[in-house]
Amino acid sequence: MSHKHSDKDEPARIDRREMVKMTAGALIAGPQLNRKKNEPVPHKFFTNEEFVLLDELSEIIIPTDDHSKGARAAKCASYIDKTLAESPHPEDKQNWREGLSLIESISKEMFGRKFMKATAQERISLLERISAQEANPVKPEEKFFSMLKSSIAHAYYTSRIGLLDELEYKGNTYLREFAGEEISK
Repeated sequence: MSHKHSDKDEPARIDRREMVKMTAGALIAGPQLNRKKNEPVPHKFFTNEEFVLLDELSEIIIPTDDHSKGARAAKCASYIDKTLAESPHPEDKQNWREGLSLIESISKEMFGRKFMKATAQERISLLERISAQEANPVKPEEKFFSMLKSSIAHAYYTSRIGLLDELEYKGNTYLREFAGEEISK
């Protein structure tokens, strides 16, 4: 901080820029101070139940394995949650809510219980069922799966884990010479 002292008896003064910086910092940090250390960040669009379901679907589609840290580590569900919260398109929000509800309905139909209560193998068999016509989706659950998979892939491969760790993207790099074919000849 830049304090200006003109005399020992005069209190320290803060210039206008310092005051603006301190005020901005307090406004940003303020809400974070009330949160407990391990308290989860609240979801912006999804209910907690919807978020947990989406997070599990994400991890099934891009699982943690020897090659990848997985969709959960990449926070794909959080990315989709934030994107939908900021979306100006109510139909997108409705499609997601209806799609997740459809997953729950199919799970109850197939297994007699909600998706998150189903076994790991049952969850996979449900996704296999709704992805069977992935190339040409017709039913609402097939269309939802297509949107779900596409959104998860986008979230994953734009995350640090997907882009830098898995794809090993190095960013724009300088090439000493042109490595392509010369087509103007």
